[in-house]
Amino acid sequence: MPDMDEIKEGKTYYTDIPQKTEGFFLKGSNSLDWGMKNRLARIFNPKSGRTVMLAIDHGYFQGPTTGLERVDINILPLAPYADTLMLTRGILRSVVPPSFTQPIVLRVSGGTSILKELSNEEIAVGIEESIRLNVCAMAVQVFIGGEYEKESIINMTKMVDLGNRYGIPTLAVTAVGKDMARDARYFRLATRICAELGAHYVKSYYIDDGFETVTASCPVPIVMAGGKKIPELDALTMAYNAIQQGAAGVDMGRNIFQAEQPVAMIQAVRAVVHDNETPEKAYELYNTIKNQS
Repeated sequence: MPDMDEIKEGKTYYTDIPQKTEGFFLKGSNSLDWGMKNRLARIFNPKSGRTVMLAIDHGYFQGPTTGLERVDINILPLAPYADTLMLTRGILRSVVPPSFTQPIVLRVSGGTSILKELSNEEIAVGIEESIRLNVCAMAVQVFIGGEYEKESIINMTKMVDLGNRYGIPTLAVTAVGKDMARDARYFRLATRICAELGAHYVKSYYIDDGFETVTASCPVPIVMAGGKKIPELDALTMAYNAIQQGAAGVDMGRNIFQAEQPVAMIQAVRAVVHDNETPEKAYELYNTIKNQS
Protein backbone atom coordinates (compact mmCIF):
# COMPACT_ATOMS: atom_id res chain seq x y z
CA MET A 1 0.00 0.00 0.00
CA PRO A 2 1.35 3.46 -0.84
CA ASP A 3 1.88 5.95 1.96
CA MET A 4 -1.26 8.09 2.08
CA ASP A 5 0.82 11.15 2.89
CA GLU A 6 2.61 10.86 -0.46
CA ILE A 7 -0.54 10.85 -2.61
CA LYS A 8 -0.81 14.09 -4.54
CA GLU A 9 -4.17 15.55 -5.38
CA GLY A 10 -4.89 15.65 -9.10
CA LYS A 11 -4.87 19.17 -10.53
CA THR A 12 -5.19 18.89 -14.30
CA TYR A 13 -8.88 18.23 -14.97
CA TYR A 14 -9.23 20.31 -18.18
CA THR A 15 -12.59 21.59 -17.03
CA ASP A 16 -12.74 23.88 -20.04
CA ILE A 17 -12.49 21.00 -22.56
CA PRO A 18 -15.51 18.69 -22.96
CA GLN A 19 -14.72 15.00 -23.32
CA LYS A 20 -15.00 13.88 -26.92
CA THR A 21 -17.35 11.08 -27.88
CA GLU A 22 -16.28 10.07 -31.33
CA GLY A 23 -18.63 8.36 -33.74
CA PHE A 24 -17.48 5.01 -35.12
CA PHE A 25 -15.98 5.28 -38.59
CA LEU A 26 -17.82 2.32 -40.12
CA LYS A 27 -21.19 2.67 -41.80
CA GLY A 28 -24.15 1.52 -39.69
CA SER A 29 -21.97 0.42 -36.77
CA ASN A 30 -22.10 3.30 -34.31
CA SER A 31 -24.56 1.63 -31.91
CA LEU A 32 -22.63 -1.62 -31.59
CA ASP A 33 -20.86 -2.66 -28.39
CA TRP A 34 -17.21 -1.80 -27.80
CA GLY A 35 -15.96 -5.34 -28.42
CA MET A 36 -17.86 -5.60 -31.70
CA LYS A 37 -16.47 -2.27 -32.89
CA ASN A 38 -12.97 -3.26 -31.84
CA ARG A 39 -13.15 -6.42 -33.95
CA LEU A 40 -14.55 -4.52 -36.94
CA ALA A 41 -11.77 -1.93 -36.56
CA ARG A 42 -9.27 -4.74 -36.98
CA ILE A 43 -10.97 -5.99 -40.14
CA PHE A 44 -11.49 -2.51 -41.63
CA ASN A 45 -8.56 -0.09 -41.60
CA PRO A 46 -9.73 2.93 -39.55
CA LYS A 47 -7.69 5.31 -41.73
CA SER A 48 -9.25 4.30 -45.05
CA GLY A 49 -12.43 2.71 -43.68
CA ARG A 50 -11.78 -0.23 -46.01
CA THR A 51 -10.48 -3.77 -46.02
CA VAL A 52 -8.63 -6.22 -48.23
CA MET A 53 -9.87 -9.64 -47.20
CA LEU A 54 -8.10 -12.68 -48.62
CA ALA A 55 -10.68 -15.43 -49.11
CA ILE A 56 -9.23 -18.94 -48.94
CA ASP A 57 -12.28 -20.85 -47.68
CA HIS A 58 -13.15 -22.41 -51.06
CA GLY A 59 -12.06 -25.88 -49.96
CA TYR A 60 -15.02 -26.28 -47.59
CA PHE A 61 -17.21 -27.21 -50.55
CA GLN A 62 -14.82 -27.40 -53.56
CA GLY A 63 -11.88 -29.31 -52.15
CA PRO A 64 -8.30 -28.33 -53.14
CA THR A 65 -9.06 -25.49 -55.56
CA THR A 66 -6.29 -24.42 -57.93
CA GLY A 67 -3.94 -22.25 -55.92
CA LEU A 68 -5.06 -23.72 -52.61
CA GLU A 69 -3.50 -27.15 -53.00
CA ARG A 70 -0.84 -26.18 -50.44
CA VAL A 71 -1.99 -23.29 -48.27
CA ASP A 72 1.30 -23.29 -46.39
CA ILE A 73 3.27 -22.67 -49.60
CA ASN A 74 0.85 -20.62 -51.70
CA ILE A 75 -1.06 -18.53 -49.15
CA LEU A 76 1.09 -17.83 -46.11
CA PRO A 77 3.46 -15.59 -48.13
CA LEU A 78 0.40 -13.47 -49.06
CA ALA A 79 -1.01 -13.24 -45.55
CA PRO A 80 1.08 -10.26 -44.34
CA TYR A 81 -0.40 -8.12 -47.12
CA ALA A 82 -4.03 -8.95 -46.27
CA ASP A 83 -6.05 -7.00 -43.73
CA THR A 84 -7.74 -10.25 -42.78
CA LEU A 85 -7.93 -13.90 -43.80
CA MET A 86 -11.28 -15.57 -44.45
CA LEU A 87 -10.91 -19.31 -43.94
CA THR A 88 -12.13 -22.48 -42.22
CA ARG A 89 -11.18 -23.72 -38.76
CA GLY A 90 -9.44 -26.74 -40.28
CA ILE A 91 -7.00 -24.60 -42.27
CA LEU A 92 -6.59 -22.17 -39.39
CA ARG A 93 -5.59 -24.87 -36.94
CA SER A 94 -3.51 -27.03 -39.27
CA VAL A 95 -1.63 -24.43 -41.30
CA VAL A 96 -1.76 -20.86 -39.95
CA PRO A 97 0.80 -20.26 -37.18
CA PRO A 98 -0.60 -18.91 -33.89
CA SER A 99 1.89 -16.04 -34.13
CA PHE A 100 -0.13 -14.67 -37.05
CA THR A 101 -1.67 -11.43 -35.82
CA GLN A 102 -3.98 -10.36 -38.64
CA PRO A 103 -7.69 -10.80 -37.85
CA ILE A 104 -9.51 -13.95 -38.87
CA VAL A 105 -12.96 -14.23 -40.45
CA LEU A 106 -14.12 -17.78 -39.83
CA ARG A 107 -16.42 -19.69 -42.17
CA VAL A 108 -19.11 -21.16 -39.91
CA SER A 109 -21.75 -22.43 -42.37
CA GLY A 110 -21.45 -25.55 -44.47
CA GLY A 111 -22.77 -29.02 -45.04
CA THR A 112 -22.86 -29.66 -48.79
CA SER A 113 -20.31 -29.98 -51.58
CA ILE A 114 -20.34 -29.01 -55.25
CA LEU A 115 -21.84 -32.46 -55.87
CA LYS A 116 -25.09 -31.52 -54.08
CA GLU A 117 -27.49 -28.59 -53.66
CA LEU A 118 -25.23 -25.88 -52.28
CA SER A 119 -27.98 -23.90 -50.57
CA ASN A 120 -28.71 -26.81 -48.21
CA GLU A 121 -26.31 -25.56 -45.53
CA GLU A 122 -26.47 -25.49 -41.75
CA ILE A 123 -24.35 -23.96 -39.03
CA ALA A 124 -21.25 -26.14 -39.03
CA VAL A 125 -19.15 -24.33 -36.41
CA GLY A 126 -20.46 -23.27 -33.01
CA ILE A 127 -19.92 -19.94 -31.30
CA GLU A 128 -17.61 -21.55 -28.75
CA GLU A 129 -15.16 -22.34 -31.55
CA SER A 130 -15.20 -18.73 -32.73
CA ILE A 131 -14.44 -17.57 -29.20
CA ARG A 132 -11.78 -20.24 -28.71
CA LEU A 133 -10.07 -19.32 -31.98
CA ASN A 134 -10.20 -15.59 -31.20
CA VAL A 135 -11.80 -14.68 -34.52
CA CYS A 136 -12.95 -11.19 -35.50
CA ALA A 137 -16.03 -12.21 -37.52
CA MET A 138 -18.08 -15.24 -38.57
CA ALA A 139 -19.08 -15.80 -42.21
CA VAL A 140 -22.42 -17.37 -43.11
CA GLN A 141 -23.59 -18.10 -46.65
CA VAL A 142 -27.07 -16.76 -47.48
CA PHE A 143 -28.90 -18.06 -50.55
CA ILE A 144 -31.58 -15.51 -51.41
CA GLY A 145 -33.79 -17.13 -54.04
CA GLY A 146 -32.19 -20.53 -53.53
CA GLU A 147 -34.01 -23.75 -52.75
CA TYR A 148 -33.11 -23.49 -49.06
CA GLU A 149 -33.38 -19.71 -48.81
CA LYS A 150 -35.25 -19.68 -45.50
CA GLU A 151 -32.88 -22.12 -43.83
CA SER A 152 -29.83 -20.12 -44.86
CA ILE A 153 -31.38 -16.90 -43.58
CA ILE A 154 -32.16 -18.54 -40.24
CA ASN A 155 -28.57 -19.80 -40.11
CA MET A 156 -27.41 -16.21 -40.39
CA THR A 157 -29.81 -14.84 -37.79
CA LYS A 158 -28.77 -17.52 -35.29
CA MET A 159 -25.14 -16.48 -35.64
CA VAL A 160 -26.10 -12.80 -35.41
CA ASP A 161 -27.84 -13.51 -32.09
CA LEU A 162 -24.90 -15.49 -30.74
CA GLY A 163 -22.37 -13.00 -32.09
CA ASN A 164 -24.20 -10.10 -30.48
CA ARG A 165 -24.08 -11.95 -27.17
CA TYR A 166 -20.30 -12.37 -27.32
CA GLY A 167 -19.25 -9.35 -29.37
CA ILE A 168 -18.34 -11.12 -32.63
CA PRO A 169 -19.65 -9.64 -35.92
CA THR A 170 -21.43 -11.73 -38.54
CA LEU A 171 -20.57 -11.45 -42.24
CA ALA A 172 -23.41 -12.44 -44.56
CA VAL A 173 -22.11 -13.87 -47.83
CA THR A 174 -24.65 -13.51 -50.63
CA ALA A 175 -24.59 -16.59 -52.86
CA VAL A 176 -25.98 -16.54 -56.37
CA GLY A 177 -27.38 -19.70 -57.93
CA LYS A 178 -26.96 -20.66 -61.57
CA ASP A 179 -30.50 -19.62 -62.48
CA MET A 180 -30.49 -16.24 -60.70
CA ALA A 181 -30.07 -12.95 -62.51
CA ARG A 182 -26.95 -11.10 -61.44
CA ASP A 183 -28.42 -7.63 -61.57
CA ALA A 184 -28.83 -4.64 -59.26
CA ARG A 185 -32.40 -5.54 -58.37
CA TYR A 186 -31.34 -8.98 -57.10
CA PHE A 187 -28.35 -7.70 -55.13
CA ARG A 188 -30.33 -4.85 -53.59
CA LEU A 189 -32.79 -7.48 -52.38
CA ALA A 190 -30.17 -9.92 -51.12
CA THR A 191 -27.93 -7.43 -49.33
CA ARG A 192 -30.81 -5.51 -47.78
CA ILE A 193 -32.41 -8.67 -46.38
CA CYS A 194 -29.10 -9.64 -44.76
CA ALA A 195 -28.65 -6.19 -43.23
CA GLU A 196 -32.27 -5.93 -42.08
CA LEU A 197 -31.93 -9.22 -40.20
CA GLY A 198 -28.77 -8.14 -38.42
CA ALA A 199 -25.67 -8.89 -40.48
CA HIS A 200 -22.90 -6.51 -39.49
CA TYR A 201 -21.47 -6.41 -43.00
CA VAL A 202 -22.24 -8.13 -46.29
CA LYS A 203 -20.20 -9.71 -49.06
CA SER A 204 -21.69 -9.29 -52.53
CA TYR A 205 -20.67 -9.42 -56.18
CA TYR A 206 -19.91 -6.42 -58.36
CA ILE A 207 -22.14 -5.60 -61.31
CA ASP A 208 -21.46 -3.06 -64.05
CA ASP A 209 -24.92 -1.52 -64.01
CA GLY A 210 -26.28 -0.13 -60.75
CA PHE A 211 -23.76 -1.32 -58.17
CA GLU A 212 -23.88 2.10 -56.52
CA THR A 213 -27.59 1.54 -55.81
CA VAL A 214 -26.70 -1.72 -54.03
CA THR A 215 -24.19 -0.04 -51.70
CA ALA A 216 -26.44 2.99 -51.17
CA SER A 217 -29.48 0.94 -50.17
CA CYS A 218 -27.56 -1.35 -47.78
CA PRO A 219 -27.23 0.26 -44.31
CA VAL A 220 -24.09 -1.71 -43.41
CA PRO A 221 -20.74 -2.02 -45.24
CA ILE A 222 -20.52 -4.11 -48.39
CA VAL A 223 -17.31 -5.85 -49.42
CA MET A 224 -16.98 -6.93 -53.02
CA ALA A 225 -16.62 -10.63 -53.78
CA GLY A 226 -13.80 -11.34 -56.21
CA GLY A 227 -15.52 -14.17 -58.07
CA LYS A 228 -13.90 -16.28 -60.76
CA LYS A 229 -10.40 -15.59 -62.10
CA ILE A 230 -10.18 -12.83 -64.69
CA PRO A 231 -7.12 -11.01 -66.14
CA GLU A 232 -5.22 -8.98 -63.55
CA LEU A 233 -6.01 -5.55 -65.03
CA ASP A 234 -9.69 -6.47 -65.27
CA ALA A 235 -9.71 -7.57 -61.63
CA LEU A 236 -8.06 -4.33 -60.54
CA THR A 237 -10.57 -2.35 -62.60
CA MET A 238 -13.46 -4.24 -61.01
CA ALA A 239 -12.09 -3.56 -57.52
CA TYR A 240 -11.56 0.13 -58.33
CA ASN A 241 -15.07 0.55 -59.69
CA ALA A 242 -16.58 -1.19 -56.66
CA ILE A 243 -14.67 1.04 -54.24
CA GLN A 244 -15.55 4.20 -56.12
CA GLN A 245 -19.20 3.14 -56.10
CA GLY A 246 -19.41 2.66 -52.35
CA ALA A 247 -17.89 -0.70 -51.44
CA ALA A 248 -15.97 -0.76 -48.14
CA GLY A 249 -13.38 -3.17 -49.47
CA VAL A 250 -12.92 -6.41 -51.35
CA ASP A 251 -12.89 -10.06 -50.38
CA MET A 252 -10.77 -11.59 -53.14
CA GLY A 253 -9.53 -15.12 -53.48
CA ARG A 254 -8.95 -16.58 -56.93
CA ASN A 255 -8.10 -13.22 -58.49
CA ILE A 256 -5.20 -13.02 -56.05
CA PHE A 257 -3.93 -16.53 -55.38
CA GLN A 258 -4.46 -17.66 -59.00
CA ALA A 259 -2.70 -14.57 -60.42
CA GLU A 260 0.58 -15.04 -62.26
CA GLN A 261 2.33 -13.32 -59.33
CA PRO A 262 0.03 -13.45 -56.27
CA VAL A 263 2.29 -11.39 -53.95
CA ALA A 264 2.39 -8.59 -56.52
CA MET A 265 -1.36 -8.84 -57.12
CA ILE A 266 -2.41 -8.47 -53.49
CA GLN A 267 -0.19 -5.38 -53.16
CA ALA A 268 -1.77 -3.90 -56.27
CA VAL A 269 -5.24 -4.59 -54.85
CA ARG A 270 -4.23 -2.86 -51.62
CA ALA A 271 -3.19 0.22 -53.60
CA VAL A 272 -6.62 0.36 -55.22
CA VAL A 273 -8.55 -0.20 -51.99
CA HIS A 274 -6.61 1.86 -49.47
CA ASP A 275 -4.92 4.49 -51.66
CA ASN A 276 -7.58 5.04 -54.35
CA GLU A 277 -4.99 4.14 -56.96
CA THR A 278 -6.28 3.87 -60.52
CA PRO A 279 -6.36 0.42 -62.13
CA GLU A 280 -3.65 1.45 -64.60
CA LYS A 281 -1.30 2.68 -61.88
CA ALA A 282 -2.02 -0.40 -59.76
CA TYR A 283 -1.28 -2.62 -62.75
CA GLU A 284 2.05 -0.81 -63.21
CA LEU A 285 2.79 -1.56 -59.55
CA TYR A 286 1.84 -5.19 -60.12
CA ASN A 287 4.26 -5.51 -63.05
CA THR A 288 7.05 -3.73 -61.18
CA ILE A 289 6.81 -6.08 -58.21
CA LYS A 290 6.42 -9.08 -60.51
CA ASN A 291 9.56 -8.17 -62.46
CA GLN A 292 11.53 -7.60 -59.26
CA SER A 293 10.54 -11.05 -58.07
